[in-house]
Amino acid sequence: MSLAKSSLLSPDLLAQILDEALGLLNDPGVRVHNHQALSLLAEAGASVNFQTQIACIPERLVREALASTPSDFDLYSLDGQPLVHYGGDRVQFDPGSSGVTILANAQGEQRPPTTADLVRFVKLVETLPQLDAQSTAFVCRDVPEAIGDWYRLYVALNFMRKPIVTGAFSVAGWQVMAEMLAAAAGGEAELAARPLAVFDVCPSPPLLWSDLTCQNLMDCARWRIPAELVSMPLAGVTCPVTLAAAVVQHTAESLSGVVIHQLAGRGAPLVWGGAPAAADMRSGATPMGDVNTWLIDLAYVEVGKSLGLPTHTYMGSSDAKLLDYQAGMESAGGILLAALTGVNMVSGAGMIDFLRCQSFEKLVLDAELIGMARRLANGLEARHQPLALDLMRQSPHRADWLAKPHTLRWLNQELYLPGEVIERHSLEGWQKKGASDAFQRAAQRVEKLLKTYQPSPLPATARAEIHRLAQAAARRAGVETVISLQESA
Repeated sequence: MSLAKSSLLSPDLLAQILDEALGLLNDPGVRVHNHQALSLLAEAGASVNFQTQIACIPERLVREALASTPSDFDLYSLDGQPLVHYGGDRVQFDPGSSGVTILANAQGEQRPPTTADLVRFVKLVETLPQLDAQSTAFVCRDVPEAIGDWYRLYVALNFMRKPIVTGAFSVAGWQVMAEMLAAAAGGEAELAARPLAVFDVCPSPPLLWSDLTCQNLMDCARWRIPAELVSMPLAGVTCPVTLAAAVVQHTAESLSGVVIHQLAGRGAPLVWGGAPAAADMRSGATPMGDVNTWLIDLAYVEVGKSLGLPTHTYMGSSDAKLLDYQAGMESAGGILLAALTGVNMVSGAGMIDFLRCQSFEKLVLDAELIGMARRLANGLEARHQPLALDLMRQSPHRADWLAKPHTLRWLNQELYLPGEVIERHSLEGWQKKGASDAFQRAAQRVEKLLKTYQPSPLPATARAEIHRLAQAAARRAGVETVISLQESA
């Protein structure tokens, strides 16, 4: 029997959060820097001031949008298999998509990532069964900034099998990415029927949609590519400091996104996500591995579930700069809480330094945390009836269970056994094996896993079309050529 999902909000508090969020949408409303979205809202009955770009959204529009938003959907692998399910209490994990550096060594040095790093990262994610989806994890600094968004997806599509969580930095970039995904899926209709990706779209706190993110949101709806709302209120800075108030603002921003999205494409898939934080007033930081941030995360997820929507959160990252006690503590807390809450997609594995830095070594350590968290969430099952009475009577006073058929039958199903990156030898055994620390073991594990990578199933024709799209987009941006990524073992 699986463990009961955790709950933070009483029915009265949940109702009040929703009621106040609906009140904010009506007064003062949401500022929308996109004329097309404002027009959609006005036509649907919202009170829109095109001069101030503020839309006051009535509850009726919110209820209609929620009614047409699917409660669940699947993401597919490149070979057409449904691998990720958004909906209910299904829990899945992916690395985050916000890295600007990668961890260079155990001493905490960071460096700009390159194309070669991203290729290795995508391959590594493919070898980790605990990770359910890829992400466009970081921006490659060996290519011009103008092509940075779609170039990440271009690299990933050449080496991935799992579906991917991604995002665009421009309207033109989104279009290139959508066309690449359609080429990989076999066409626009095939992509809509079996989506390969989710696009993050982020409202700007407080209560604002930029022209870019709003356009990305509407384009996702029209293409039937799933969108993931990532509201990011910062308690004490861009929203009130009280955590319940932060959840109210998150709810209002997210509900406004639901309305705009569904007006652009009724029935299109959408995820209730976020990356809020509670500001650290000592440093001005935006801590993600923080108990206050976790409370906002868990509460907004509960709000999303109460509305019948698929859910997402950023948990499992750390604000540490080294893979030290702080990194382990913060990552474990986030991953365990997210798993016990039933969040559909948990982003942030492998990340440190306020979601700025990706670490190959932390990714494999986090994979073990994910395995443990899933085992905990699954709880206990009655594998044998009676549970132990007849078994113990057969061997009441002998400790010989290692040789019993019962042990062989249930060992792998009942126990989560971590990989070699987790040290469980005796002191003498550990010393004989080189007395390595967690970073050293993780670095060795990365190299071993990369040797097991299996090539992507992307057909040669699709690969060629994706490269053609990339070349054309690069030239429009003033870049002469894009490397043709060759599949490697």
